[in-house]
Amino acid sequence: MSILDRDSLGAFCRHTHVEVEGASGGPLAGLTFGLKDIFDVAGHKTGFGSPDWLRTHDAAKVHSQVAEKLLDAGATLAGKTHTEEMAFSLTGENAHYGTPINVRAPDRVPGGSSSGSAAAVAGNLVDFAIGSDTGGSVRGPASFCGIYGIRPTHGRISLEGVCPLAPGFDTCGWFARDATMLARVGDVLLGGGASAPGRVLLAQDAFALAMPEAVEAFPPALARATKVLGMPEPVTVSAEGLNEWFEVFRILQFAEIWNTHREWVTRVKPNFGPAIGKRFEAVAKVTPAEVAQMTPRREAIAERLDQLLANNAILLLPSMPDITPLKNCPHEQTTAFRERAMGMLCISGIGRLPQVSLPLAQVNGLPLGLSLVAARGNDEMLLAVAQQIV
Repeated sequence: MSILDRDSLGAFCRHTHVEVEGASGGPLAGLTFGLKDIFDVAGHKTGFGSPDWLRTHDAAKVHSQVAEKLLDAGATLAGKTHTEEMAFSLTGENAHYGTPINVRAPDRVPGGSSSGSAAAVAGNLVDFAIGSDTGGSVRGPASFCGIYGIRPTHGRISLEGVCPLAPGFDTCGWFARDATMLARVGDVLLGGGASAPGRVLLAQDAFALAMPEAVEAFPPALARATKVLGMPEPVTVSAEGLNEWFEVFRILQFAEIWNTHREWVTRVKPNFGPAIGKRFEAVAKVTPAEVAQMTPRREAIAERLDQLLANNAILLLPSMPDITPLKNCPHEQTTAFRERAMGMLCISGIGRLPQVSLPLAQVNGLPLGLSLVAARGNDEMLLAVAQQIV
């Protein structure tokens, strides 16, 4: 039976469906996974959440390196999962292909852009699923759907054979229903050893961006984390303010998106959905002068974060500022939520840092993630700590 016969959540793509059997043995033998429809599979087209992208691009000649590694490790590809158009949003609502169902909150969004992968894992359709995270596209859906998710260190995992959004921020991430499975996938894709954690820090300014009900929901989650890590030291991550950091992130991300896709957008004139169309109008307006101003600021912020997270420190912060929004929110509400969220999400993006979202908090019965952030290269440490927090 195909995954499409079992998928009542709209998590998997009908228009780019492909199944590939994994190797007969290996560390992931017997497991199934979903693959976000931005990762190439040999002999098949990659849709990128856009009918016009699908129409104007040929089938891939080889597997993306991520898919190749997982298949070689014995995992079986169940199918391609839905993504937001061009992987460029945080809600998971694709104007062309619909919105996958969040089983934890069917009237609310699953989060994007890795919407199908998160919905498939939360709905128990596969053992794990691959997404991508540029600005929060794994951390957000993990929080909204009540599952585990990781954004790895930028550059740790090859993105060869993956549709880019903003290459200086793009990462491959993944989802699982438990921390052990998250770490098993990490063993294959990362392949390193874990360091012992150092001091634990509490990001006061990130918690200040969360909604009041969310802030009130975090103490039990923090208690579970500090039982393993010890009592956290309160810190202010950004002296300038996290909204200032978001502006650095926004300018540089937008510039990269336009540089990456300008030729195709100008030539094809794709029929973007309304929200994505507005965003591409915005990315085209970033000026070289703005990029020149923000580039050294990014490096200064990254250096600040390197110092803060030295000696295997772990930073605790909310994965998102609140529970998942309702579907079909007005544009103004969606924009306000995204900007609040990006104030906390941009920390790892600017710093090129690994971050794991743990489904430890709830507001009115709906899930909310607590995140662990560490210095670049300490991905395995976060995965190991996540398994200890119960």
